[in-house]
Amino acid sequence: MSTTAHTPKQDTSSSVKMLRAMLGIGILSAFLIVSAFELTLPRVEKLKAEALEKAVLNVLPGTESTRAFGISPQGELIELEKGDTPEYTCYAGYDQNKNLVGYAVEAAGQGYADLIRILYGYDPKEQILIGFQVLESKETPGLGDKIEKEQRFLDNFKALDVGVTPKGRLKNKVITVKQGEKQNAWEIDGITGATISSRAIGNIIGASTTELVPILHAYSLNMDAPDRHEKPVKSNE
Repeated sequence: MSTTAHTPKQDTSSSVKMLRAMLGIGILSAFLIVSAFELTLPRVEKLKAEALEKAVLNVLPGTESTRAFGISPQGELIELEKGDTPEYTCYAGYDQNKNLVGYAVEAAGQGYADLIRILYGYDPKEQILIGFQVLESKETPGLGDKIEKEQRFLDNFKALDVGVTPKGRLKNKVITVKQGEKQNAWEIDGITGATISSRAIGNIIGASTTELVPILHAYSLNMDAPDRHEKPVKSNE
């Protein structure tokens, strides 16, 4: 009975061939992933921009056109150009008569599961928040995601007080309280069963409005009507 012995040279040759094959597959896979990403990126960016436009309409009812602004470290609003990445971004919304409706402000903070990104609408004339929408969240389905769906919670943001003092400071910091314990116009009525997530929204809005609302309120007093650089917002129809 004869057997065929494998020499070290044969084993090395097989290993090299296998390594080459695996390397080739890896390079091809990486190429396909990068190609797919580059091909789909414009589409993804377009969808994100469309979603943001709809969110602005949602938090600033009556908006027909917008201008995007960043807020400088000196507390000045600077109109954004493509590619700008300021620390804070907001969108001034105008009605069909070029009157300021308010500002849609992006904010983010830690939730129960991960980072929560939101957009809220601010009316500087009435000094209240008039809208709210979650832009990105990974909160627990059926519990934490109630911050996006529960109408009673969303009603908090139809007239949430963010009044500014004559010295240019927020009168009262926005906070979340336990469900059913809201007593003041600057408090958010929380959600039983989603306490951490609803409290996170209060923390995010509380921090953002404390810093940004005084700036936006002061700027709105002297802000000119939008010019030819304004950007039309798509309707929901």
